Amino acid sequence: MKALTIVIMGVSGSGKTTIGKILARELGWDFFDADDFHSVENQEKMSKGIPLSDEDRAEWLNALDQLLQNRVELKHPCVLACSALKQKYRDKLAVSKNIQFVYLYGSYEQIETRMKRRKGHYMPVQLLQSQFEALEEPRDAVIVDISVSPEEIVQSILKGIN
Repeated sequence: MKALTIVIMGVSGSGKTTIGKILARELGWDFFDADDFHSVENQEKMSKGIPLSDEDRAEWLNALDQLLQNRVELKHPCVLACSALKQKYRDKLAVSKNIQFVYLYGSYEQIETRMKRRKGHYMPVQLLQSQFEALEEPRDAVIVDISVSPEEIVQSILKGIN
């Protein structure tokens, strides 16, 4: 495996955090959740059902870019759970880094059901449609269907990145 960073991407509710934590544990790598890097203002917007604009995301993407640059410079691999919905976001994160994107793919209905069940997350289900509308499916990613168990998803990722 050559990647020093694996970015688990997809719309909200696709399982990025769950899968990212399991994958990081399997690899013995550190795990980061991009949700933790959003400003309070962005979190408040999303919790009110207001989709973020590219301008809203700029500071967040800069913070993630800096995190990944630091990790690469120190040769400390990591797994990052990050929506990375647009190609330009992925391009920003991928600049001069040995990075592998993993796209967690699921249907709108499947993910909507998951989001309705989850508790304590600031992203409301009514923003799911805007996430699907913003999503530009990746060209150079390992694509994994989320309709199987988390353990099976992680095994598919490990096969795909090796």
